[in-house]
Amino acid sequence: MLYCFVYSKGNIMKKTMIMIIAMSLWSCTQDTAIKPDHILSADQKHNKFSKLIPPVLTVTSGAIIKAEISEASDGQLHAKAKLDDLINIDFGLIHPLTGPVYVEEAEVGDILAVDLIDIELHDYGWQAIVGGFGFLTDRFPEPKLNIHKIDTINKTTMFNDKIKIPLKPFAGVMGVAPNTEEMLSTIPPRENGGNMDDPSIVEGTTVYFPVLVKGGLFSIGDTHAVQGFGEVCGTALESPMTITYRLRVIKDKPAIQEPQYETDDYYAVTGFGDTIDKAAKKAVNFMIDYLVANYDISDEDAYMLCSLVGDLKIAEVVDVPNMLVTMHFPKSILTQL
Repeated sequence: MLYCFVYSKGNIMKKTMIMIIAMSLWSCTQDTAIKPDHILSADQKHNKFSKLIPPVLTVTSGAIIKAEISEASDGQLHAKAKLDDLINIDFGLIHPLTGPVYVEEAEVGDILAVDLIDIELHDYGWQAIVGGFGFLTDRFPEPKLNIHKIDTINKTTMFNDKIKIPLKPFAGVMGVAPNTEEMLSTIPPRENGGNMDDPSIVEGTTVYFPVLVKGGLFSIGDTHAVQGFGEVCGTALESPMTITYRLRVIKDKPAIQEPQYETDDYYAVTGFGDTIDKAAKKAVNFMIDYLVANYDISDEDAYMLCSLVGDLKIAEVVDVPNMLVTMHFPKSILTQL
């Protein structure tokens, strides 16, 4: 009996210690989690690009924002949507963007860095063939709609009964305000960013935008749960999300003409154009410019080095009239320059 009591008491003490340690670790995790300075709802939105769109929030450089983001149809294609909802869609509501956010320190000529800290999936998404939109409109003129459940824990979705797809969520549209009073469509990418639809810009990426108007006026939306390079049918897995990001103003650095970004593994530039050739040439030129401006290398050597280790990638071919091409350059080489 005494042995049983001592054994039981020892077990109880052991289990208690495990619980205390587990609770301590959980508490530390909670304490070290990044807490946003500001929260934006999906209702704080617009769907054009212009310097005349008033900001929904004003922050200082370094602010962390948690933004709720609607999917590309702004709720028209919901979790129970049918083909008729697609056929009758109001294209005037497409691309609700959460923002804009005005950054006090941002001046024209600066760079606005956007650190993508956390991207949280929601529980559904949709994909469609939209008549007249996509890379192969002649072959696929009829509309089609698929609704997908999203496993937010395992970050997967079922394409059909057989095919499971791992998800790599990102925001298809990110950008600053262009220096125009015109209300520009969000469909094509431009120098301010916009509808870049680049599946490389995932959580952990830092994206750099040229500041074109005072305050920057940053907006984000058109979130994709997964997308292949090209987005050939015109849509990705369009899904609402919650994205936490940090805004930082960078001054006294070489100017950039169009968005650039980096991960732990590579630095990337983007180039848009109304043909793949034009977009690709811009991307190569921008990478040469970046290397020459930031490292001890001639433009000729930079050009040759890009031919050896630079990777051109087609981000999208459907956001008319512009396509987007990127070049990725490995940091394992940059560290040797």
